[in-house]
Amino acid sequence: MSDDSVRRDALGVVHPVAGADARIVSLVPSLTELLFALGLGNQVVGRTGFCIHPRNAVRRVSKVGGTKVVALDKVLALAPTHVVVNIDENRRETFDALAAKVAHVIVTHPLAPDDNLQLYRMFGAIFGRRRQAEALAARYVAARDALLAAVSIVPDQKVLYLVWREPWYTVARSTYLSAMLALARWQTVPAISVPRYPTLAEDAPAWREAERILLSTEPYAFTDRHVDALAAALASRGHRVPVTLIDGAMTSWYGPRAIAGLDYLAQMRRTVEAC
Repeated sequence: MSDDSVRRDALGVVHPVAGADARIVSLVPSLTELLFALGLGNQVVGRTGFCIHPRNAVRRVSKVGGTKVVALDKVLALAPTHVVVNIDENRRETFDALAAKVAHVIVTHPLAPDDNLQLYRMFGAIFGRRRQAEALAARYVAARDALLAAVSIVPDQKVLYLVWREPWYTVARSTYLSAMLALARWQTVPAISVPRYPTLAEDAPAWREAERILLSTEPYAFTDRHVDALAAALASRGHRVPVTLIDGAMTSWYGPRAIAGLDYLAQMRRTVEAC
């Protein structure tokens, strides 16, 4: 793989190697964590309020709003040389405004777990952290292969993964999250690719197709109370299906947290199969 291709972002832009004086603003929580994991924490000068990992280290980094509503004036006041964005998490108008003012806007769009390998290596190549990137890549591959081995004898299971309520929202199979679950042999329903985050009516077929319902702790903060309430509501309609709370960060965050997520999914599958 050529050096240029390693430094190519999701829009096809090949970013030059940054100097040691690079000033980075990250608008993507999982990639803020990645920058710190690569040893670039001292160069991260701005983050969103949702960038909470690594928990202690990010406290010194200035906040510039959220992932959707970004305070552009705060970003520009930090004089960044680089801004990190994501196609799903940030708005196009935010990208357009920043691209007109900041020299390098790095666009990301991982769609499958193995895209983490490209993310690690892209940031490592741009910011001079190749050795650290390869170390993360090795850990990711080891965790992925361990997960695949752990679930090799369990059956595929259809799951309905819910991320919001009132109305209910789930995930399509074109999402990173669905692909992550598929590694654990959990196949999301409905079996569609678009829209990526469809709403779900109370009488949608997916409720009946699902062999397990997973309630995510983010972006909606589902709790055990919601698990019990949903299971009871479904049972009252004659549909008894296991409902399980699942850590949303472990399934939807990429970067270094994906490595922990692979370990988490292996343990989750072992736990639910044993019940």
